Amino acid sequence: MQINSETPVIVTGGASGLGGATAQMLAAAGAKVAIFDLAEESGAEHASAIGGAFFKVNVADEENVAEAIAAAELRHGKARILVNCAGVAPAVRTVGRDYEAHPLASYRKTIEINLIGTFNVLSQFAARLASAEPIGEERGVIVNTASVAAFDGQIGQAAYASSKGGVAAMTLPVARDLAQHKIRVMTVAPGIFRTAMLAGLPQPAQDSLGAQVPHPSRLGDPREFAQMIGAIVANPMLNGEVIRLDGAIRMAPR
Repeated sequence: MQINSETPVIVTGGASGLGGATAQMLAAAGAKVAIFDLAEESGAEHASAIGGAFFKVNVADEENVAEAIAAAELRHGKARILVNCAGVAPAVRTVGRDYEAHPLASYRKTIEINLIGTFNVLSQFAARLASAEPIGEERGVIVNTASVAAFDGQIGQAAYASSKGGVAAMTLPVARDLAQHKIRVMTVAPGIFRTAMLAGLPQPAQDSLGAQVPHPSRLGDPREFAQMIGAIVANPMLNGEVIRLDGAIRMAPR
């Protein structure tokens, strides 16, 4: 799949972080970018800066997503590329310091956004794309975002690791489901990247986290995540796989 001025794309969580870098990369390549995010101010500002369009979207809301995909299609045409980056990362232990159980509402919300939200957007995106004319040998590409926590979940990451493990696990069956429609499905599982959440930590803490990465021994740059998205979109044989993008890190318990 080539990225050019005739390529409409959707990036969830595209207001900042990994999604923001991906939206910027796609726009720079000429794509018509639609950003789906709840962060209205930063999302609209980023969309304006890259020449894209912003839509306030709760990825876990079926009706909201359907309306946003339809609106983005009216604006840019039928999207051919979807990159799912929207997500949350709570840190809550299964049993707390005062022997309280993990709040179920917090666990449920994480699954709702990270896993159900990802599937909600990709399934509705694919349903609209399936009837489109193929471009060469494919109709489009979906790239989801998991995390190394799917495999190396740390203390306090029960909900987050569960949600990202689900994203990783559905990659192959969804790719097999959509093969008949010539839509590829891939997942990237990033390690420790310099996002807004980590940027708020003191520099010594950031340096300490970066030092845990074998090589290169530093935090990942969101532009490197975006670069991986570009490579996946461009390579037609990449399908049904989860790629770790982590500098060979294997996360310790804490």
